[in-house]
Amino acid sequence: MPKVLISDKMSPLAADIFRQRGIEVDVKPGMSPDELKACIGAYDGLAVRSATKATAEIIAAADNLKVIGRAGIGVDNIDVPAATQKGVVVMNTPFGNSITTAEHALAMMLALSRQIPQANASTHAGKWEKSRFMGVELMGKTLGIIGCGNIGANVAERAVGLKMKVMAYDPFLSPERATDIGVEKVELDELFRRADFISLHTPLTDATRNIIDAAAMAQMKKGVRIVNCARGGLVVEKDLKAALESGHVAGAALDVFEVEPAKDNALFGMDQVVATPHLGASTTEAQEKVALQVAEQMADYLLTGAVTNALNMPSVSAEEAPRLKPYMKLAEQLGSFAGQVTATGIQAVSIEYEGPVAELNCRPLTAAALCGLLSPMMESVNMVSAPSVAKDRDIEVSEVKRESAGSYQNQMRLVVTTEAQTRSISGTLFGGEPRITEIKGVPMDAALGPNMLFITNSDKPGFIGALGTILGNAAINIATFHLGRQAAGGDAIALVEVDGTPPREVVQAICAVPQVKRVEVLRF
Repeated sequence: MPKVLISDKMSPLAADIFRQRGIEVDVKPGMSPDELKACIGAYDGLAVRSATKATAEIIAAADNLKVIGRAGIGVDNIDVPAATQKGVVVMNTPFGNSITTAEHALAMMLALSRQIPQANASTHAGKWEKSRFMGVELMGKTLGIIGCGNIGANVAERAVGLKMKVMAYDPFLSPERATDIGVEKVELDELFRRADFISLHTPLTDATRNIIDAAAMAQMKKGVRIVNCARGGLVVEKDLKAALESGHVAGAALDVFEVEPAKDNALFGMDQVVATPHLGASTTEAQEKVALQVAEQMADYLLTGAVTNALNMPSVSAEEAPRLKPYMKLAEQLGSFAGQVTATGIQAVSIEYEGPVAELNCRPLTAAALCGLLSPMMESVNMVSAPSVAKDRDIEVSEVKRESAGSYQNQMRLVVTTEAQTRSISGTLFGGEPRITEIKGVPMDAALGPNMLFITNSDKPGFIGALGTILGNAAINIATFHLGRQAAGGDAIALVEVDGTPPREVVQAICAVPQVKRVEVLRF
């Protein structure tokens, strides 16, 4: 009989589901890391919310652990790479608390605009300071949403109902989807210039970290109000404090902070700041939903092998898994490559299967490719949710199957059409491992390592020497080096695997080489 540990406070419905399915369950919230490490080896499954930290050390001690289930969206408290290396499936519940979080963002916006927390404290203190708390209406104001995924779209729809003008910045938001939810799609600089309120609904990634800093706030209109119910680290708190003190930013409503639990923060005590302790998902309805979902998903996996909403494993049946596994990795790498070099809204995606791979169940492969494509800019995209996320964003997805693969026995090609261009990338399996065979029509033969430089350049003498010199001077070792070109003297591509992530100044130096047109740092 499988055995599951629930290590955080969670709706009792989760334990009931496990027991009804014949799974033994222990509920032990509040354990210290040492206590968890000492007992985790006895369990097949670990169900958590946000308090438990499933670190690499904890996972290393979990000799029998097969699945970690997060009752919620974010998995910042779970070391997913360590779990993957250990063979532990990590699941979350990506849609259980989207309404609740959207409602909290709107509540924070209303509280900020009418100074409700401050007025409440003043009134309870026996003061009647009616003239002190002059507010502003939301009606007619412009709301700028950064990140218009599931939660952001829910905020947008509700703000439209409040008669606000809503615009959104999201590279993955299609114009058609923007029209459907009643928002104007804009670039980030324009959003900063025009918004009266700014609400953040984007994951914390390398691209979004510190997205609201002093430079960003300097572009905003005087009197702007900022709401963050997404992730700490999106807003540079010291820059926000300075902008509040100068009066350039009129107020801020924060549910998340750079360091949590946030018991000592420079923004605390400021009259212009409304603060809550990460309550975005804290409603009875949301907690019951995510508890039920995580218990059902974990029980299905432990009893039948079915995988749902996994962040590090595709959703395939036990019978299909052995045949699909190497192709799954290839599909994800093709998608990740395209996603990391895509900067404009995606309109269409075509996945072409050529050779014997076309005879397999390609739906999981398509989901894997979409997951890789969307993951660089979106949180909690997985093999199950990626197709629905693409559909919600009006991204046209198609599959093409051909019996012949041309020069290769099997080949997959991903064609991505954005607002600016169409890009293709192809790959095959060699010895069971993925290989890139073509990028934008340029023949290539390359394996993808953890850290890659993708360089487009003119095929002229001096490029390779200049690149090697720059990397050598920076003490960056080249692991593999692959070249391809369309024709002598024409456009060329270099895929270079390096040991470690190149610093920004190194990338800038490569960009300055006369033959170089573009440089991207890719991670796989």
